[in-house]
Amino acid sequence: MIGKWQSLVIDCEDPDALAGFYAELLGMTRVQENEDFISIGDAAGRPGIDFQRVERLVRPRWPDADHPQQMHVDVLVDDLDAAEAEVLRLGATSLDAGTGTFRVYTDPSGHPFCLVLT
Repeated sequence: MIGKWQSLVIDCEDPDALAGFYAELLGMTRVQENEDFISIGDAAGRPGIDFQRVERLVRPRWPDADHPQQMHVDVLVDDLDAAEAEVLRLGATSLDAGTGTFRVYTDPSGHPFCLVLT
């Protein structure tokens, strides 16, 4: 092992809004915060997700090689229909893609993520 994973850093125009979306989606809390950078996780000092302000976000378009997804998060769920209703309520957009075991969405900043059946 060379090192330990600390965080996934996601560029966005509104760190407050996107951190709130993922905190509610994943049951995490804010562990570090300032105007341009917010970290969420299950505890301070543990791996988490960071949201970093950028002035102009080039939104990915899935699936489009000219505007690649850059990264995506897979979220395990017990019920795809119930989870879909909740993420749509939080501001996600369905991309009407997937199979019987996963579905693809974008978060409020346009980053793709998947709900995956456990």
